[in-house]
Amino acid sequence: MTAPQPVVRPAVPADAEAVAEIFAHYVVTSVATFEEVPPTAADWRRRLGELSRQHLPFLVAQGAQGVQGVRGVQAGTVCGYAYASPWRPKPAYRYTVEDTVYISPGHTGRGVGSALLAGLLAGCAEAGARQVIAVIADTGSDASAALHRRFGFAEAGRLSGVGRKHGRWIDTVLMQKDLGPGR
Repeated sequence: MTAPQPVVRPAVPADAEAVAEIFAHYVVTSVATFEEVPPTAADWRRRLGELSRQHLPFLVAQGAQGVQGVRGVQAGTVCGYAYASPWRPKPAYRYTVEDTVYISPGHTGRGVGSALLAGLLAGCAEAGARQVIAVIADTGSDASAALHRRFGFAEAGRLSGVGRKHGRWIDTVLMQKDLGPGR
């Protein structure tokens, strides 16, 4: 018997506090993001509005209601989020997006990232995206790259020493997934 998966749904403004809390952990304690100051819930509400106006997906994962401990996820609790944003502002990039996936500490390795990325890729295709780019900070952990590989992303390159945070230089790995024809 397989464990129930978390519920993945479109984010709403009321999710901004949970999203801000999840991301703040990574801003303060890791090099997984190059942000140095955690965005506020108001910042996240603005981002959600901007992406919504662009018809790009912003999803949250939460434990299913009525299910005790969905793979260790408390029912109703937002335990991760994912969104797609424009890759670059120039018009010719309009069919290419960058994905972002973050899981609440303590909920990694439980299928939350897979559920979010599956929903996000479907939402990107529905929005007309043809390419999805993942920019992954080389934190020493392969978890994010492994998640993306499971969904068909291929490594497209590495940028060496492009970020500096917590006293160290950080590389980024670029991964790419083709969502449709046109090459």
